[in-house]
Amino acid sequence: MLRSLLAAAALCAFLPTAALAQTVSQERLDARYDRALAAGYKALFLCGAIAGAERNGATRSVESVERWELTGIQAPLDSLVAEMRARPIRIQSVSSDGAPARGALAAFAVEWAEGFAPRFAVNTGADGCRLAPIGMDVGTALDIGEPELHDLGRALTAQPMAGDDLAETGMEARYGQGTRTTAVVVMRNGSPVSEAYAQDFGPLIPQRTWSVAKSLAATIIGAAVERGEADVQAEAGLGLSANDPRARITVDQLLRMASGRYSDTPGNRTDPLYFGGATVKESALALPLLDRPGTVYRYANNDTLAAVRAIEPTFADHSPADLFARIGMEHTVAETDWAGDYIFSSQVWSTARDLAKFGQLYLDGGVLPDGTRILPEGWVDYVAAPSGPQPDGPFGYGAGFWLMNRSEGVPADTFAAFGNRGQYVVIVPSRNVVIVRRGEDPVGARFDIAAFTRDVLAALD
Repeated sequence: MLRSLLAAAALCAFLPTAALAQTVSQERLDARYDRALAAGYKALFLCGAIAGAERNGATRSVESVERWELTGIQAPLDSLVAEMRARPIRIQSVSSDGAPARGALAAFAVEWAEGFAPRFAVNTGADGCRLAPIGMDVGTALDIGEPELHDLGRALTAQPMAGDDLAETGMEARYGQGTRTTAVVVMRNGSPVSEAYAQDFGPLIPQRTWSVAKSLAATIIGAAVERGEADVQAEAGLGLSANDPRARITVDQLLRMASGRYSDTPGNRTDPLYFGGATVKESALALPLLDRPGTVYRYANNDTLAAVRAIEPTFADHSPADLFARIGMEHTVAETDWAGDYIFSSQVWSTARDLAKFGQLYLDGGVLPDGTRILPEGWVDYVAAPSGPQPDGPFGYGAGFWLMNRSEGVPADTFAAFGNRGQYVVIVPSRNVVIVRRGEDPVGARFDIAAFTRDVLAALD
């Protein structure tokens, strides 16, 4: 009897210790994963910002990107990103006199763990930068063996200003303490009436659109509908079989954030895809169903990703880049995952002027200046209609666009593309006005786009 009691006591003493050890192990695992994500974040943003500027004939420095895009980001990545060493890889070329010359940016590599391959993003050119999976070797991926990693000098300068200097406007005090506005463009009746940039930015400097890309995705789907290659009321091809209830989710329900699927992380975070090097196919398509499709609004990156994946067969003949070119968005690039699928929930780089042209397309009813229709007749009404379940809060939701129909002092027909860190493209059909505001707002700081829209419209009276 005594032996049994002692054995039981020993077991009870052991269990908490084992559980504690398991907890400590998980904490270490999570900490390592956070470092991997932070390194991926830094590699991708340095590559996207610097390669994008160079592609447009402008320049950005590492210091500039660190000051703007790589500060004020979510914890715990913020502190980790700051301490990690980033190095560019440039493919050297030979000048006319035979001397080595600095070539195009091939990749950015970021060291994050001793004895493990750096995280890196590769500059593909036409499709922007592509983040490699964790553990992939940069030399093997670029087929250059052991690359020489050159430190990028910090003497590069930003594109000169155009229009007003935002530092003199006092926007932070009026529209959001702690916010950082980088660009503003206002269009009325198809012509620019105001343009201003912060230091380090200008008309040829692209920024990541974040979720403004969702509205671009809806536009790409609309163009496919106009060509007769897509139907928003059709099933989106999800699920494993015809008996799978996910198979009945439509493209329309995905665009309206009403798929009913589970969102895998709080706050709509899709870190494995955005910063971990995972693919759309493995991270965004197989989520389980929690609600009947079409009944519940749940903002989800993965819904937009699934909607775009549904029309992917059309990209062979009609790529997103082709559509951007037709609109005149010459400095806009949609990036893909390592497998080549577009990350159209967030990962597009564009200039403020290009986004103004995007907004103008909607003011013009989806018709180009030469009279060519690229969006279906009635598409503007479709994306701006709150016909699905609606979110709580100050804004409604249409199909890939936010609705400012609840904003006091703003015309009820106003709809907009919103993105993280303060990206806004506001479209006001009744006033024939487009307002673009770009920012690099830190976590916790929020720009008051409704107040800004009211003030801009009042100034135009």
